[in-house]
Amino acid sequence: MTDQTRSPYGDPGSNPEPINTSADAFGKPSTPRSSQSSSEWEETGVYSPAPETRPQWARPAAWDAPQPAPSPAEPTWSPPPPSPVVGRVEPRRGSGVVGPVLLSAVLAATIASGGTYLALNASGALERPAAQPNTTGTTVGAQQPLTIDESSAIIEAAAKVSPAVVRITVEGVSTNAFGGEIPERGVGSGVIYEKSGWILTNRHVVTNESGNLVSTLTVELKDGRQFDGRVYGVDTLTDLAIVKIEGGDFPSAPIGDSGNLKVGQLTIAIGSPLGTYSNTVTSGIVSAKGRQITVNGGETLNNLIQTDAAINPGNSGGPLLDAAGNVIGINTAIATDSNGIGFAIPINIARPIMQQAVQGKDLARPFIGITFVGIDAQLAKDQKLPVQQGALVRNLDSNGNPSQGAVRADSPAAKAGVKDGDIITKIEDQTIDADHPLDAVLSQFSPGQTVTLSIVRGTEQLTVKVTLGTRPRDLS
Repeated sequence: MTDQTRSPYGDPGSNPEPINTSADAFGKPSTPRSSQSSSEWEETGVYSPAPETRPQWARPAAWDAPQPAPSPAEPTWSPPPPSPVVGRVEPRRGSGVVGPVLLSAVLAATIASGGTYLALNASGALERPAAQPNTTGTTVGAQQPLTIDESSAIIEAAAKVSPAVVRITVEGVSTNAFGGEIPERGVGSGVIYEKSGWILTNRHVVTNESGNLVSTLTVELKDGRQFDGRVYGVDTLTDLAIVKIEGGDFPSAPIGDSGNLKVGQLTIAIGSPLGTYSNTVTSGIVSAKGRQITVNGGETLNNLIQTDAAINPGNSGGPLLDAAGNVIGINTAIATDSNGIGFAIPINIARPIMQQAVQGKDLARPFIGITFVGIDAQLAKDQKLPVQQGALVRNLDSNGNPSQGAVRADSPAAKAGVKDGDIITKIEDQTIDADHPLDAVLSQFSPGQTVTLSIVRGTEQLTVKVTLGTRPRDLS
């Protein structure tokens, strides 16, 4: 089931997956005392060692060589003569030596501080308001971003969203190789996105090893309340599912926008790692975008967010947040034998099915009926394409050679007149590029909607209207 059998995803079962400082101290040898008598010491309170001659081996010969005269264009500087070496003053109690020294030091400090005050007062610096702490994490004037700002963001985000993060415990059975039934139990995470009890989680959290929905599901909130849950539906495109609980006005998490994520920005993950440590908070950054991975069972997941926020078995289905505490993704997988390589499904991809569930509709994904390849600079060069970005409607074999069948017969694309070799550059007003691949943009629409495609065909630029169909459930 879920977390017991799909180790790369980040959820547990019975077999969950997964600064040296040195300081050097330097000493200085003490100077030996001279033969000064103790009676002389008692009388003067001052100790003066006999002068010593510097050994000649310590004086490089170059020091005694004639030095060239300085260039007239260069300023000259002569160091002051060295101070005479004197012994440390070790006065007796009541000695008259300390008084003048301390008095001189205090007097000098007072004069200096008075001059500093006058200078600052004249410049107006003393009248300026104190600098306010930087709470935005960005550079303000001469201030630098502080770690405490990032910590504050994490603390606030965790406090805001943690009540809406739930632990999902599932029980069911699977069939072994001999036809027998094996009880299964697993634990994952989820997030309440609508206060009437709608929960977004991973599909593999609510299905067993055979891909069937589990028979029993318990949802536990941070405050300890437990509810029976039912699976409303599973996504046919990604590893997502919707769970519903009944009971009233639940805490819900704010939903963000994953469309404009930047690599390097702060991320926060909340979930139940190992199925035990509920509402665990970890943080990291967006390590990359648009990742494609293949999980256990051969399923391919596209357009994922890669993050180094710690994600462990049991985190599956939990939210990935931005610095403001908005849900930007659903944690779904971890790379096997890795450290700090986790993946989340962007929330913009999940948004349509979230809305469908609240509206009481069946979960469905749009279908256009084409095979395409995302265009980059190298593909544009190899295929001699007229543009550097977009989606090329074409089948390419393992050697990069084109083959037929890129437009499925009787599909919405075929009915709209899309042809093999067309380049789709926009869907509605959204440009298709590396940050906005065609399938990710298309997933934000619903079946039955009519969208406008901008197409480059040879030297022509066309616009084509396509009424989206419903993605078949058995489509790989």
